[in-house]
Amino acid sequence: MPISHSTTAPISPSQALTSNTSGTFNTAYGQQALSSNTTSAEHTAFGAFALASFIVGDGNTAVGFQALSQATSSFGNTAVGWNALSRTTTGISNVAIGSGALKFNTTGAGNTAVGDRALIKNHLGGGNTAIGTTALYGNMNGSGNTAIGNGALVRNRTGANNIALGSDAGLFLTGGDNNIEIGNLGNAGESNSIRIGEQGIQTATFIAGIAGVPVGVAQTIGVTADGRLGVKASSARYKEAIEPMNKSSEALLNLKPVTFRYKKALDPKGVRQFGLVAEEVAKVDPDLVDLDARGKPFTVRYDEVNAMLLNEFLKEHRKVEEQAVTIADVKATVAKQDQTIAQQRKEFRATVEEQQTQIAVLTAAFKAQAAQIQKVSDRLRVQASAPRVVAND
Repeated sequence: MPISHSTTAPISPSQALTSNTSGTFNTAYGQQALSSNTTSAEHTAFGAFALASFIVGDGNTAVGFQALSQATSSFGNTAVGWNALSRTTTGISNVAIGSGALKFNTTGAGNTAVGDRALIKNHLGGGNTAIGTTALYGNMNGSGNTAIGNGALVRNRTGANNIALGSDAGLFLTGGDNNIEIGNLGNAGESNSIRIGEQGIQTATFIAGIAGVPVGVAQTIGVTADGRLGVKASSARYKEAIEPMNKSSEALLNLKPVTFRYKKALDPKGVRQFGLVAEEVAKVDPDLVDLDARGKPFTVRYDEVNAMLLNEFLKEHRKVEEQAVTIADVKATVAKQDQTIAQQRKEFRATVEEQQTQIAVLTAAFKAQAAQIQKVSDRLRVQASAPRVVAND
């Protein structure tokens, strides 16, 4: 038969529940456990001074020496371990499992600490989750943090909404917000960053759901030498010392494109590739090559090559346009000359025709004169041949 409206007092004289008057469903065992409670209900206190100062509130569980020992008017807390939640006064809905877990929490609410000294220094921070020895150890007022792993976010004090997964993850974070550290130590004061793995330790990355998956309009992702991902900005807001490229792009004319195949370790299928050799490009223009951690040529900055190609194309295009203007001018001159020649031909023909007309007139005149001359000649011959009569006196 179930027990109703009952309070269980200790068998040994430990002053547990000594002040209880009408509180129900309370269980206490240990020196001064729930010793100040009078009317509140549904508490469980096991251990010396567990919930010893409690007066108002319901539904707290304290197991361990001084667990929730200073709580006065809180509710919904669970403290399991030495000094777990021992300084909490009015904090609510906290879970502390482990020696010293949430020990110095006072009014912080909604925290979960599982592990030795997890969230031990938290005072006012709320909504934190710490799983692992000393996880979120130094947190005081930061809220909304999640630390899973021994020493995760151990130095965070006021940072909020950080996530750290792995042993010592986010070790260097102190006050930054909205960071995600997975297997990474993080950077002090950093905010709004995601770090996965440690540079130089993890040497390969495989993420499902990317390769072979088509997308529509997308931006090209780049990576810096230290592993930072992002989109290379083109806006003038991020640039300085902007100058025309001019002849800088002429270095392309000395590059030697090649075909090649990657070594079997990189490409077992040995697919034929087209491109450039970084070492050879570095000899032509070092600015077109990115170096590895040892300072050796690693990859060609093909995006820069594309921009230089565009510059060379535009230069050639301008030359073609200038040549087109020159050709148009030549054609116009030739056309004008053709018009002049045609006019001169026309005038020449007219002159020739006029001269021919004049010649014809002169020829006719010459013919007429010749006819007259012939007539005169004929008359003279006739006169010369006629007999002459001489009179003798």
